[in-house]
Amino acid sequence: MAATATTHTVATDSTFDKKTWMGGVEPMNASYGKLMMWFFLISDTFTFSALLVTYGLIRYSYPAWDPAIYGEVFKFSNLYWPIPEMVYNAVPFVHGVHLPLIFVGIMTFILIFSSVTMVLAVEAGHRMDRKDVEKYMLWTILGGFTFLGSQAWEWSHFIHGTEQGTVITELINGETVKRTIFGANLVENQYGPPAFADLFFFITGFHGTHVFSGVVLNILIFYRAATGLYARRGHYEMVEKVGLYWHFVDLVWVFVFTFFYLV
Repeated sequence: MAATATTHTVATDSTFDKKTWMGGVEPMNASYGKLMMWFFLISDTFTFSALLVTYGLIRYSYPAWDPAIYGEVFKFSNLYWPIPEMVYNAVPFVHGVHLPLIFVGIMTFILIFSSVTMVLAVEAGHRMDRKDVEKYMLWTILGGFTFLGSQAWEWSHFIHGTEQGTVITELINGETVKRTIFGANLVENQYGPPAFADLFFFITGFHGTHVFSGVVLNILIFYRAATGLYARRGHYEMVEKVGLYWHFVDLVWVFVFTFFYLV
């Protein structure tokens, strides 16, 4: 019986890679920390997917603007979904000029460029180059703060609305009343159906919270790298772990950008 058990153990050890499949601390050569980060990102993917699918369903429950029905000149109305180019057409310090999607395009470039600097920080960590890790982490942090500042300005403009506002007709106590609304909030929306503003605030705000969390983590990693903690450990794996999160945040923004600004 003992001989049989010994033979089985030997066969098992020779057939499988013990580090990969037999309960080792690094299955598939990935550390515990990186595996947990991947699990978290997968769960977060489901959350963002649900939000964007919800946006798509609500978006296509409303008609699009049709010049043959609603007139040749586009006007904001809660009868149809607004055209993104007419909503997101402002740029800071440029007043009264129609620049559709220019500012959000700049925001997107900044965030994607910060992903490039994060790649360079991870690569520098593999080379054990402390100075380069610090440099590229600092650039990544700067890109994150710039994106957040740009998003704050866009929210402010979206909330305050245009100078002309939008005239709506309401039935109050049996009387038809016209009034002008400016900007958007969770109750009213100058640009179109209230659901448009609700989804904008919730989804872009949810993504912005992720960006802010990523910036905080990047600052922490930068501080630890600058104080030599990772050099003393002999590896910069934490930079790679946070890099996975930052790349995920950038990738999600591509889908948010597509749904809100292009569809």
